[in-house]
Amino acid sequence: MGALAAGCWGLLAGSALLVGAVLGSFFRVPARWVALVMAFGSGVLISAVSFDLMGEAYEQGGLAPSALGAVAGAGVYSLANALLAARGARHRKRSGGQQPSEGDQPGSGTAIALGALLDGVPESVVIGTGLLGGGSVGTATVAAVFLSNLPEGMASAAGMQRAGRSRGYVFTLWAAIAVISGLAALAGYTLLGGASDTVMAAITAVAAGAILAMIADTMIPEAFENAHLLSGLTTVLGFLTAFALSHA
Repeated sequence: MGALAAGCWGLLAGSALLVGAVLGSFFRVPARWVALVMAFGSGVLISAVSFDLMGEAYEQGGLAPSALGAVAGAGVYSLANALLAARGARHRKRSGGQQPSEGDQPGSGTAIALGALLDGVPESVVIGTGLLGGGSVGTATVAAVFLSNLPEGMASAAGMQRAGRSRGYVFTLWAAIAVISGLAALAGYTLLGGASDTVMAAITAVAAGAILAMIADTMIPEAFENAHLLSGLTTVLGFLTAFALSHA
């Protein structure tokens, strides 16, 4: 029952990408509003990383596994992101005309899909592991991931369509990522149930480091590009919203 719940929570969090893609595809949401929502989502995730993921990792394994795990997660994410960026996925969360079309850069659609997968899997794994042993981290984290995924889907869908990709491609991509998010959460719950506290701390910290690197590399640039000075205030509001959720 716990494994099914983990999968459903992961699927729910990932489905926000598809909801955001539908909104960004069928409605002309001003770029400034998309950027503000992206800034809010960045603050939400920063709070989740700080108080839920890294806090949980520190309690389970102490400072060393948490710090090493976070650095490893950020390093692996940054390396993979750099490889995908060179193949056309650098601006996968941007809503303007920054994304290349297949004609401009062949294979960029696949790179964007892999980049979306790279962004979503760490979030989903910690949703699953957070529910182990009746934990409550998963509930707080899934709310943070859901709130942050909405603007990601909106911005990405708008950018993909401006690059000439069809709605079918956009919706299929985000639907597939939503399903994979559910499976990743399920895997996190089922495969790591017997892991020691130190191992769990390191895994949680790896995911936290990857998520924080993702925020800095892909979400904050989109937020600042169109919201400018309002992005800082909106990020803080998102941070405080998630902080309140985690302490409710």
